[in-house]
Amino acid sequence: MDALLAALADPARWRLVRLLAERPRPVGVLARLAEARQPQTTKHLQTLERAGIVTSQRAGQRRVYALKAAPLRDLAAALNQLADDADRVDGSHATYDRYGLSLRAERSAAAEPGWADGRAFRFHRSLAGRPELVWRHLTEAPLLARWWTPDDLRVSELVFEARPGGRIVQEYRDAEDTDGSDPVVGRAEGVVEDVRPGERLGYRLSPVLPDGSTAFTARVDLGLTPTGTGGTDLDVHWRLTDSTVGSADFVAGIEIGFGQSLDKLAAALAADPYDSNSADNTDRTDRTDRTDRTDTGSTT
Repeated sequence: MDALLAALADPARWRLVRLLAERPRPVGVLARLAEARQPQTTKHLQTLERAGIVTSQRAGQRRVYALKAAPLRDLAAALNQLADDADRVDGSHATYDRYGLSLRAERSAAAEPGWADGRAFRFHRSLAGRPELVWRHLTEAPLLARWWTPDDLRVSELVFEARPGGRIVQEYRDAEDTDGSDPVVGRAEGVVEDVRPGERLGYRLSPVLPDGSTAFTARVDLGLTPTGTGGTDLDVHWRLTDSTVGSADFVAGIEIGFGQSLDKLAAALAADPYDSNSADNTDRTDRTDRTDRTDTGSTT
């Protein structure tokens, strides 16, 4: 396939392919129709033949070239598959496009400081597992690290001290940056304010801009309600304050990004809604680079 694409990439060879699609033709005729010199045309045809897209045979004093349809069909099928993958409704390309629309809208709105103050985002998920288990996934760093980023990112540093006044640090990298060689994608810092185990958790969280300043401050409140089927209804409320002009990119990603994070939380709990011990011993070194740091913090 690489040789075929390289052969077709040249405009002169593409012109010859189009001429041969009409009917087989000898070198001299092809050179005349392509308005090129015959030696140059011969070299192009030999390149196409080595790539497997044309064939030739001698007829008397002439060498006649013909186009082979099968390689073109194979190429068309490969390109169609790529297009189908990009068009998947539930795929990452759809998320990319959705974020792009949100990004343009938020950048346009971010005209002055305070532009997003008062903005609120609400999320709801019905989760497998009782509130006690869900609480652990919300407050214990090894469990938080499993879900507390969107699909295309991974946690590389995490501190969550689940007590009033406790410190929060969240740093994340691209999910495919397994060796930590690329720059950190983002960092957020905050403080825990409200801790009622199994019932309610509240904290303030602020993304950090590249210059070290705060993008905005989000007050995040999470409420847990047991269901009659042994599960938990989780309600999350975000409210923004202290928004800066530079916060637009972060604000644009809240609905999509935190929504994906909660979907990962739901999947983790659905996989084993009764697990209360094995997650404590999770060894994350196979999923983070050697510079990654996770502090389980306090759960009191």
